[in-house]
Amino acid sequence: MNKAFNNILRITVLSLLVVLNAFHAKSQVDAQYTHYWAMPGYFNPAAIGRTDFIDIHAAGRLQWVGIENAPQGLTAQADMPFKFLDKRFATGLVLHQESAGLFSTLNIGAQLAFIKQNFLKGQLQIGLQVGIINQAYKGSEVILPGDDDYHEGSDNAIPTNDIAGTALDLNFGAFYVHKWFWAGLSATHITSPKIILSQEGSGEQNYEFATDRAFYLMAGSNIPIKNSLIELQPSILVKTDTSVFTGEFTARARYNKFITAGLAYRWNDAVAIMVGAEFKNITVGYSYDYPISNVSKGTSGSHELFLGYKVKLDLREKNKNKHKSIRIM
Repeated sequence: MNKAFNNILRITVLSLLVVLNAFHAKSQVDAQYTHYWAMPGYFNPAAIGRTDFIDIHAAGRLQWVGIENAPQGLTAQADMPFKFLDKRFATGLVLHQESAGLFSTLNIGAQLAFIKQNFLKGQLQIGLQVGIINQAYKGSEVILPGDDDYHEGSDNAIPTNDIAGTALDLNFGAFYVHKWFWAGLSATHITSPKIILSQEGSGEQNYEFATDRAFYLMAGSNIPIKNSLIELQPSILVKTDTSVFTGEFTARARYNKFITAGLAYRWNDAVAIMVGAEFKNITVGYSYDYPISNVSKGTSGSHELFLGYKVKLDLREKNKNKHKSIRIM
C-alpha cells in the first residue's frame, strides 16, 4: 500500500510541475503577511490539519500607513483534521478581503488535504483549494481632468462606472512536517483565471483582469536551547510569479512557550519587528514593518495583527463526541 501511494505521489507531483511550468504568469493578487509562519494555510492548502486541533485564526494588515488608499487586508481561516476510511484528512475554509486604491479583491476557498503519517519519520500532506476570486473596481470615483489642452475628459480604457467580476480559483500544495522542521511548496491561481469585469445589467464595455500564478516555498524550524526555556524559530518564505522573485527571512525566539519576539527582513522591501504571546489555546501577535525602499518617504510603516484560537480534538475511534470541552483542557 505504501509503495503504491509513493508511486502515485511521485506521478502527481511531477505532473503538477510539468503543467505549471507550461503556464505564463501575469499579475499578483495574493496578500503579504509578516505572520506568514503562523498562517501557512493561506499560502498552501496542504498546511492544514497538522495537529489534533480545530485551528481558527485571523490577521489584519494596514500597509504603508500615511499613504492615501494604501492596501488594507483581512484574512480569516479555520481548519481541522478528521478520519475517513481509516485515513487521515483535513478540511479548511479561508476568506481574504483586500482593498487598494479603487480596486478590491475577495477570495473564498474550501480546502481539503490528505495526510500521510509516518512518512520519512514525519508527516506528508497534499492539499487542494477550490474557490472563487472576485475583483471590483470603483469606477464611479474616477476623476478624469479635461479642463486644459493636455487632458481629455474621457478615456475608453478607464471605466467610469463601478464594475465587478468573479472567476473560479484553484490552489495546490504539498507540506511536510517533521519533529524538528516543516517545509511546503505550493502554487496559487494555477489556472491563471481571467476575470471579466462589467457593470451589472449593462451592455457597456467589459474589462479583463488576469490573475497571475504564484509559487511559494516555505520552511521553518524549532530549535530548543539546551538547559534553558528558550526556543529559536527561524523561517523563510520565497515567492515568485516566474518573472519576479522575492523572499523574507524571520528569526524568532520563544520563552517558556509563552512570550515570542523576533525580527524579519523582506528582500529590498522592509524590516520588521514582532511580538506575541500564547495563553493556553489563544495566540496573539503584532508586527511593525518599516520600509527600506523609496516608499519610506511617504509612510511611517505597516502594522499587522494576528489572533489564533485552538480547540483540542480526540480522533481516537473510541471517542464518540469527537471533541473535548475547552473548559476542561
